[in-house]
Amino acid sequence: MSRSTSSAEADITDRTAITSERPASTVSRVRAALPAGTFTVSAVVVAALFASGAWQRRWIADDGLIVLRTVRNLLAGNGPVFNKGERVEANTSTVWTYLIWFWTWITDAQIEYVVLWIALVLSVAALPLAMFGTYRLLGMSERAPAANRAALVLVVPLGALVYIALPPARDFATSGLEVSLCIFWVAVLWCQLVAWSRRSPETTGKRVNASTLALGFTAGLSPLIRPELAIVGALVLLLVFAATMTWRMRIAFVAVAAVLPVGYQIFRMGYYGLLIPNTAVAKDASGSKFEQGFRYLGNLFGPYVLLLPLIVALLALALVWFARSRSLPTPVRSASMGRVARFRSRLRSPGAVVVVILVAGLVEAVYWLRQGGDFMHARVLLVPLFLLMLPVMVLPIAVPTSLRGAGGAASGVVGVGVAVASTAFFVTTVVWAIVTSHSPGMPNGTDIGRSGIVDERRYYIQNIGIEHPVTAEDYLNYPRMRAMVESIAEHSDKGGVLLPSGNYDEWYYDPLPVPPPAGVPKQITVFFLNLGMTSMNSSLDVRVIDQMGLAYPIASHTERLEDARIGHDKDLDTEWVIADSGAVPVYPFLPLYLDQDWVRQAKEALTCKPTQDLIASYEAPMNLTRFRRNLVQSFDFTDYRIDRVPRYELQRCRLPIPAPVGQR
Repeated sequence: MSRSTSSAEADITDRTAITSERPASTVSRVRAALPAGTFTVSAVVVAALFASGAWQRRWIADDGLIVLRTVRNLLAGNGPVFNKGERVEANTSTVWTYLIWFWTWITDAQIEYVVLWIALVLSVAALPLAMFGTYRLLGMSERAPAANRAALVLVVPLGALVYIALPPARDFATSGLEVSLCIFWVAVLWCQLVAWSRRSPETTGKRVNASTLALGFTAGLSPLIRPELAIVGALVLLLVFAATMTWRMRIAFVAVAAVLPVGYQIFRMGYYGLLIPNTAVAKDASGSKFEQGFRYLGNLFGPYVLLLPLIVALLALALVWFARSRSLPTPVRSASMGRVARFRSRLRSPGAVVVVILVAGLVEAVYWLRQGGDFMHARVLLVPLFLLMLPVMVLPIAVPTSLRGAGGAASGVVGVGVAVASTAFFVTTVVWAIVTSHSPGMPNGTDIGRSGIVDERRYYIQNIGIEHPVTAEDYLNYPRMRAMVESIAEHSDKGGVLLPSGNYDEWYYDPLPVPPPAGVPKQITVFFLNLGMTSMNSSLDVRVIDQMGLAYPIASHTERLEDARIGHDKDLDTEWVIADSGAVPVYPFLPLYLDQDWVRQAKEALTCKPTQDLIASYEAPMNLTRFRRNLVQSFDFTDYRIDRVPRYELQRCRLPIPAPVGQR
């Protein structure tokens, strides 16, 4: 054979080889891109479904309107207060308050629509963020090429579907309450924590890692997002602090984590005179009502058969971790490392992160069970559920391309079994999610029964006849609201107290004496339970207070009623308001259902020295002396309680009981 013939044959052979390699190369690229591609599709679909569902159920709750009163006062220059001249922290979430204030100030838009869009954006953004954190936790984008060639890896949503399928999750996505901020904060913290677990530890004392400091700052925000989320933040901070880190980095980490919450805590103690928000005092956050808590848990699990997807999620987590342990090499640890050093190195791992997050979710759930839950269906358990779903927000389905895996035929069979089980978990969750997403929710959700739990959105829609109540004006259709606005306009020039009557079209009015007593402002005081709609349909010159004490310290510092409706554990008698406001305390000006003697006794009880100190802490002019005094006395004020029965309060304070003024 000639040399030219041999060269031609070789050329043909090379071309054939190149041609045969091209499809294989293309398939490899597709396989390598499949996890990222399917994850992107999953994240977009989940976000779109949640956005659509939340928008279809858009509304702002009465309790969601409460925070807006403080924002209005901030914008008006009255400070972070609910009523002008009274330093009361009526909002539980500090960050939520100032976030709404900032965007309202920036946009100059109607405040209700500002909060609606903030809540919607944060709620929807939380899902793909959380999914990305889980995707990165599993390290699918970092698989070795051999692993990619051995299987087709699809990334599908699992825990994300469980969350968005629940009707209350869509309800509270736009409710004006801080649920949206909480799950967004959790998602950001999750992504940062996962990223931290996959980075190599700092090895020199000179290096300060900015991303680790950012993680500390986010975790440190936890008590300002909601006080009970300090549990989550503390566990994350403890994990990072205990892991391998230089002491220079530890000091910087603690400083960054503490600067904002500690700074605000000092401000709270000096400005408001309390260690915690007034709302926590009103609801006695240290109380224990486990029986009601389990009733609240059943109220969430029952209508949606929630136990099924939770079991599926638990099995999926175990399966994913089993598959992951088979695909990763056993870590090699230096024999020279001490026991403490080895323990610290293990803390900085995806497994430790998952354990901490699951523990945090369980502790959060137990906290709310102890508290007795809430009066709003499912509300306070949504964040613990979101936390528990984080490790399985997405689920990888690795479909083997051959029955013979890297470990032989047995390994290939195991791979097929894992893929089948993963597919079954995904399909089960999808079917459950479709059925649940169309569930009407809790039976008789618009009735406030013995449990005290209600579907707030359905309740208000039924009572005001508007499908999407968003603005304060929408709530004018609620019983008594239009009559209240008319009564305020009628009596605002004289001042006095407005009290709700049994007639929805009428309010009782008790005027101030003429002339008013010294030190009594000439203003209208409205005393009503529905604090949000009442305050947002009143001017800032009107004092709005409630018997639960969310905005009224006299009520919040009474003892908790053991058998009261959950979330409504304080119930101050109206006589205290008449005495406190300086309104006329005798008939016929005083409504006949009130007791003149109780008013006189309450007025005398308000002169109790500790009570006077409490009142001064939020009413006296703010200056450096007052700030220092509040700072010192805040410990006592937080625990101070008043007996709601005036006669008993007089006995507690060892004050004389006024002589009776007679019968009606």
